[in-house]
Amino acid sequence: MSLSNKQFPVLKNDNLLRAARGETVDRIPVWVMRQAGRYLPEFQEVRKKYDFFTVCRTPELACEVTMQPLRRFDLDASIIFSDILVIPQALGLVVEMHPGKGPVFPDPLNGPADLARLTPDGAVDRLKYVGEAITMMRHLLDGKVPLIGFTGAPWTLMGYMIEGGGSKTMSKAKSWISDHPEETRKLLDLLTGIIVDYLEMQVKAGAQMLQVFESSAEHLSKEEFLSVAFPHLKEIPEKLRKKLQEQNIEPVPMTIFAKGAGHSLKEQAKLGYEVIGIDWTVDPLVAREEVGDNITLQGNLDPQDMYKNPEELLFLTKEMVQKFGKKRYIANLGHGITPQTPIESMSIFCDTVHSTL
Repeated sequence: MSLSNKQFPVLKNDNLLRAARGETVDRIPVWVMRQAGRYLPEFQEVRKKYDFFTVCRTPELACEVTMQPLRRFDLDASIIFSDILVIPQALGLVVEMHPGKGPVFPDPLNGPADLARLTPDGAVDRLKYVGEAITMMRHLLDGKVPLIGFTGAPWTLMGYMIEGGGSKTMSKAKSWISDHPEETRKLLDLLTGIIVDYLEMQVKAGAQMLQVFESSAEHLSKEEFLSVAFPHLKEIPEKLRKKLQEQNIEPVPMTIFAKGAGHSLKEQAKLGYEVIGIDWTVDPLVAREEVGDNITLQGNLDPQDMYKNPEELLFLTKEMVQKFGKKRYIANLGHGITPQTPIESMSIFCDTVHSTL
């Protein structure tokens, strides 16, 4: 389907995009990281029939799962159902989703010699199923809310590729930084290039906003974050905007979410993203002071608060919204929603955000 004949439906609720650009909103926009997923019984039904990555790779299934939370809750955005680890897969690494354990790489990068196993040529072509799902989803949404596309950030992806899955210490990946600085740079550069092309493809497919997940920033000291992760995070919006402008394609707002990097909010404000996502450890008032008035903040209720009784959850959500205020704010959790979250909590969270200011 060419761009010219996609003819997407007109957007009816653009509060998310308005908030990202610093414009006046009708109501504070709210969405939740991992809102299409494990806490929903209808998602579990899909997973009983299909493997996790089969859902990611099948546009019809990815769209069904993306739509599920929108049928239940008054959300102001949808985010395409996918996974940050589709990039390592496209580079030739095997990634399996193990129940109760999460993603596993049976054959990770054990040393610099393993970089030769990566297959960057044609990697983004191997991810075109994500673009197909985005285009399909834009039509299915019928303009109800904007659609967010996303990617993992270079350091986070590198960590998974070396550790062979999630890690509490990221010690193998961190040892690469000191033991193999040249190869570390080479791998991060390679990932940055793929990410830029991948995000370009998502925008062309119909993504109206993009989020870059630097989920493993918490494993880096401030100094390491600024020297290892930061330059690549800066390169992504710069290069992407340049590529889109060369093709006369309007750039879309971008969010950086660097979990655990609350120490560098002032620096993150210089990365070139319209929105900075903050985790639940950061005080909204401090975040606003650090980033200034020209950046939108997103966050940041502790996902564990969703297990509290309704009165307490309502109080904490209200308190959060009042701290952030209505201008340049997108309500969200401070990380992804967790599997046993009560369905009622999502309704309370969304409705309270909308009714507070």
